[in-house]
Amino acid sequence: MPSHKVVGIIQARMGSSRFPGKTLYPVNGQPMLSWMLTRVAQARRLDHWLVATTDQVADEAIVSYCQDHRVPVFRGHELDVLDRYYRAARDAGAGVVVRLTADCPLIDPRVIDQVIETFQLGTSDYVSNVTPLPSSFPDGMDVEVFSMAALNRAWRDAVKPSDREHVTFYMWQHPETFQLYRVEHEPDWSRYRLTVDSPQDLEVIEAIMKAFSPQHLTTSMEELIAYLDQHEELRRRNHGIARDAGWQAAYQRDREMGF
Repeated sequence: MPSHKVVGIIQARMGSSRFPGKTLYPVNGQPMLSWMLTRVAQARRLDHWLVATTDQVADEAIVSYCQDHRVPVFRGHELDVLDRYYRAARDAGAGVVVRLTADCPLIDPRVIDQVIETFQLGTSDYVSNVTPLPSSFPDGMDVEVFSMAALNRAWRDAVKPSDREHVTFYMWQHPETFQLYRVEHEPDWSRYRLTVDSPQDLEVIEAIMKAFSPQHLTTSMEELIAYLDQHEELRRRNHGIARDAGWQAAYQRDREMGF
């Protein structure tokens, strides 16, 4: 009998071309990963969650942090993130997988629940509020939910480097195979950045946390956006950073390898 266990898998590593070490970078007194884990734990629709990092020496710091704080952690391939997710989900007994990334320390647990609830209506293999772009949610509220069966098929069939590196590329680029659905937000808030890909992003996140402290652990997406609207200068600090820069680089590598 298929499992219905909903497992959140937080993708994390210390290597980053734009901001190395950002996963454990101190933000308002604690590692960025700590803030995200605290918010993810508030999602009502998650049965279990874990951190999926790599088997590289640099990521032993993430493993040590998770072990010290009793957070389940899985180690897998550095570049074949699809394989890492598949093995982590399989070992956790997942029936439904929720993909999250560690650079979203202000993710709203209510947004996580919203996307899971949409998936649980039972009409889709893959539900997301971010892909395919353009998303209408702020960058930093990214949630993807898919069945273990869909993950298994992608893991089995995907061959392009971009499909292996980005976990869900294969799913949402094959609508003939997977039933897809994207959750929209009205109004369109895609111009807001609440993620950390650069030092400028970190400045914005730290300023928001300090402004809402200590209540920032429960601050909603709506409250965060209202604050940015009231502080235009802060919002402009990280304005213009490309949302899909990593994806474009992956596509370029595909072309270089003849895919």
